[in-house]
Amino acid sequence: MPVLARLFIHPIKSTRGLPLTRATAEPLGLEHDRRWMLVRPDGSGITGREFPSLVRVSAVPTDGGLRLSGLKMPELRVPTPAAHAPRMDVTLFGDRCSAARADEAAGRWFTQLLGEPVALVYVDAKMQRPVDPTYGSPEDRVGFPDAFPLLLLSRASVEELNRHLARPVTVEHFRPNLVVEGCEPFAEDTWRRLRVGSAELEIVKPCARCVFTTVDPETGVKDLDGEPLRTLTQLRRNGKKVLFGQNVLVRRPGTLQVGDPIELLP
Repeated sequence: MPVLARLFIHPIKSTRGLPLTRATAEPLGLEHDRRWMLVRPDGSGITGREFPSLVRVSAVPTDGGLRLSGLKMPELRVPTPAAHAPRMDVTLFGDRCSAARADEAAGRWFTQLLGEPVALVYVDAKMQRPVDPTYGSPEDRVGFPDAFPLLLLSRASVEELNRHLARPVTVEHFRPNLVVEGCEPFAEDTWRRLRVGSAELEIVKPCARCVFTTVDPETGVKDLDGEPLRTLTQLRRNGKKVLFGQNVLVRRPGTLQVGDPIELLP
């Protein structure tokens, strides 16, 4: 039986992945995952595609918000925006929604880091960003992941990819939430409904990969040869898209932890 081998959250979109041993799966995904995002003054979302150094920023959830550190910047505590916090219209991959604006000190911290004006925004209870209705129900929502609440990938799939690469990559290159082991390469392509711990999950579509996969998660530097995306294009191309890993919706919230069996449901 496959088991859950690793768990990751990325509290601010495109920042360093934070490994966990236990997490709560909520309708928006794992608790604290991608609940924050950097935006330009016009509200457009910022990702590691244009600022790969973001993967070296550590954002750790605290009781009252986040703790930021990394890249020789001074540590900063960012409080979770209050219910009456100012709001900002933001856009992400064509989706437009209203998010809560975080403390201005956070914007200044990232402005100094990135060299251009930015603000930090937060997914609060008022924010409504539906998932693609082709794959979800009208009530399904997502925070600041690219498109769906969770991303699942098997370790065997990464190992199979590495057989074709001159320089092996890690699962962190693909920024998954759930890493599964104990199955054949690409077995996740055939899964549909899963029980992990007390949570039930639905796999809705393969994940289309982009240039962000070429960013080394430790150095924040893009691979000059465009790997592993170049090899993935040869192995996992479907039309104009390169598919690797699976997008997932949470159908029953619950708790999951490393070592939990992956039960395939009808």
